Amino acid sequence: MNDVAKKVSVNGVVQGVGFRPFVYQLAKQHRLNGRVANTSAGVVIHIEGPKIKVDAFIKDLPQKCPPLAQIVEISSTDQAYEHYTEFKIDVSQNRAGMETLISPDISVCEDCLTELFNPHDRRFRYPFINCTNCGPRYTIIDDIPYDRPKTSMKRFHMCSACRAEYDDPDDRRFHAQPNACAACGPRVDLFDHNRQPVDAQDPIKKTALLLKQGYIAAIKGLGGFHLAADAQNSAAAKTLRKRKVREEKPLAIMAANIEKIRKFAEITPQEEIQLKSPQRPIVLLQKKEPNPIADEVAPKNRYFGAMLPYTPLHYLLLEYDFTALIMTSANRSEEPIAIDNEDAFQRLSEIADYFLVHNRDIYLRNDDSIVKRIAGQTRFIRRSRGYVPVPVFLKAKVPPILACGAELKNTVCLTKKKQAFISQHIGDLENIPAYECFTKTIAHMQRTLDVTPEIAAFDMHPNYLSTRYAEALQDLEKVPVQHHHAHIVSCMTENRIDGPVIGLSFDGTGYGTDGHVWGGEVLVADALGFRRAAHLAYAPMPGGDAAIRQPWRMAVSYLYETFGNGCEDLGLPLFKKIDAAKVDTIKKMIRNRFNSPYTSSLGRLFDGVAAMIGLRDQVGFEGQAAMELEMIAADKPAGIYDYEWTSDDPHRVLFQPMIGGIVRDVLKRTPKAKISSKFHGSLIRLFTDLCSVISKETGLKRVVLSGGAFQNSILLSGLIQFLTQKNLQVLTHKLVPPNDGGISLGQAMVAAAKAGGLQ
Repeated sequence: MNDVAKKVSVNGVVQGVGFRPFVYQLAKQHRLNGRVANTSAGVVIHIEGPKIKVDAFIKDLPQKCPPLAQIVEISSTDQAYEHYTEFKIDVSQNRAGMETLISPDISVCEDCLTELFNPHDRRFRYPFINCTNCGPRYTIIDDIPYDRPKTSMKRFHMCSACRAEYDDPDDRRFHAQPNACAACGPRVDLFDHNRQPVDAQDPIKKTALLLKQGYIAAIKGLGGFHLAADAQNSAAAKTLRKRKVREEKPLAIMAANIEKIRKFAEITPQEEIQLKSPQRPIVLLQKKEPNPIADEVAPKNRYFGAMLPYTPLHYLLLEYDFTALIMTSANRSEEPIAIDNEDAFQRLSEIADYFLVHNRDIYLRNDDSIVKRIAGQTRFIRRSRGYVPVPVFLKAKVPPILACGAELKNTVCLTKKKQAFISQHIGDLENIPAYECFTKTIAHMQRTLDVTPEIAAFDMHPNYLSTRYAEALQDLEKVPVQHHHAHIVSCMTENRIDGPVIGLSFDGTGYGTDGHVWGGEVLVADALGFRRAAHLAYAPMPGGDAAIRQPWRMAVSYLYETFGNGCEDLGLPLFKKIDAAKVDTIKKMIRNRFNSPYTSSLGRLFDGVAAMIGLRDQVGFEGQAAMELEMIAADKPAGIYDYEWTSDDPHRVLFQPMIGGIVRDVLKRTPKAKISSKFHGSLIRLFTDLCSVISKETGLKRVVLSGGAFQNSILLSGLIQFLTQKNLQVLTHKLVPPNDGGISLGQAMVAAAKAGGLQ
């Protein structure tokens, strides 16, 4: 028989996902001999035997690989025949040029759950049960190859029973790096907020009982701590909000199973698939009315952010008959989540009554991911645990680039050949703890991905901490990237298209090339550059950032720009609520251009309209007014307001006709829901018509939608529908968030284009 030997190199997510035992079993099935090993470059297989069987083995590798493996590349070369008498798994090897992709943190699998609740299993009720197919990965790894000495499990020495599983290629826990049991692995402990141990034979059961009594607990999970409370307990939810200084932003909730979630939310089949996926994101679900969840969980919102448990500890906690638990990120307002026990005690002792901790270190913060079904697609609001660090695969090779992201919802991006690695959600870079998380994440990614950047890309805004970090880097080429250009290129990249395109880049804030605040932009763009084809007409932002926190200031600005000095005499209810002296001060600021930067932001227009109709004068979190304006919109179309734009270049979209119509409706006491619906409908028709005109001017037929405003379901769905009816191809985000969480990808690809293009 024609015997051959082959070296097979496999690259992708192939470590820590049961790939070597799979190769071992596959070789045995085909009756082939050889060896398999993890290396820094991936998995390397030496396989030998009859040619027909070797070929069948190589064909089966991608077709039958474990569900969590992602094969990016397979190559095979002829080798000398070594006459192996068996197939074996070698120890890991270090090689130059780390190419292996690290698996994300994923939920506990069904096999482990069966064991967790089996009284006859030796891991019965052990809160750290895992196997090769599930459990922590990214947050416990410090370097690659992904082996136990390079994870936070290195301090736990396996007992003989765990070691036997770990060494057995036929076992589900073969080389499962976090493998452990109650005899040799991590353990949980319960403390009060004064760090005093709570005497409890079962700390998890005791925590559940305390939660039922209305207490708040800080619970250490996979990528950080959660703050937990009974989601049906209004008093507990109020207390949590007050202590956390989170007045109205929705709180995430976790329920034991789909049946529990159905008690308070509507679930489509596609949403159920997302909820049950190994990534276990928070899924934004339509509320049922009435529902048993406390009103304080998600006030003035049509949705609950709900998730299923993803760690064994969560399952054990939720078996005590909760409808749901509030499980919100454990941090003070605007700070990153706590991951270290000592840090949690220091920062959360005034928020949490009790602390359920464990002694397995978390090396890297990793917030829960958030997704929402919009226009028939699952879309990211936040891409983090469960998905990071799986890369976005590029059309061609690019140089090694570090893109530092924006200030809000910060992520960073590292490129390596044909892959772009976007970090987990880091958050808003507005304080030292967040900045430290930002720098630590960059260092961790460079180490575990073995990337030494040659180029640094960053936002043009001179005062962003991410920009200052990039500008201080030594020996790197520096590429500043305009904020809204980065948004459009981010969406182009994940859709694997080249420009030019018409790009609608809508958000709250972005530094423009003219020094003004942009955010209602229609660009003609490719990766190399852009021109501004149209934008929302400028309006003053009286008080700068204060106008973001107090939308009534933007209402006064738009009204002043529309009706002039006597706008307060229109009879709008707004002016009965705001002190006349304050209004007068704002008008003077606008007239004198004192601390009133110009903005073309669509986000600020949403804010102004929300305040104008009496919905929201002040906000507790970014985007709150716009979100509430979306939430109250009537389901049925309610007509549209007048709109127009100038004929100059770039076209200026005039807000005055729309503001005039809204004021007339307010004075006629038109319901707010109808005004919101008309406002949304007007924007959809306006930008559809404008894109149609620009398409005729340029010959371009592709329209890209990006920016935080496209988290708005009405706006995104409506524009997709109407633009498509105009025979325009619409491209949207599915792999990264449309908000600033996806902007680092666009920065990286703009820098790649300016460095000489794709290779």
